Amino acid sequence: MSENNTFEGGCHCGAVRYRVSGLDLDKTITCNCSRCSKLGSVLSFIPAESFNLLSGEDKLNDYQFNKKVIHHLFCSICGVQSFSRGVDAKGQQVVAVNVRCLDGIDADSLNSQKFDGKNY
Repeated sequence: MSENNTFEGGCHCGAVRYRVSGLDLDKTITCNCSRCSKLGSVLSFIPAESFNLLSGEDKLNDYQFNKKVIHHLFCSICGVQSFSRGVDAKGQQVVAVNVRCLDGIDADSLNSQKFDGKNY
């Protein structure tokens, strides 16, 4: 793990790359909603200002469902959703990072909290 909680990651093909700072890997979640359960994502949420998209803005496609408040962004080349953008309960812009897409992180070794998105 990075000592200063700064990590880089991206999609499978490398077209989408980003850097995140202030990420707390002790506070990850897995969600059982219809989308997350199929994707197998392990998520960590950060303020939007802690997210820096390094490349691939022009390769991102947006998918929204249900209340259409989360922008599920995925690479148009390889199809991997490595992050999403949205607004938290306080009205602040946040980014949900798929920890499985961070370089050098074994998401299966983390103690993720389960979130019941199916019944939320």
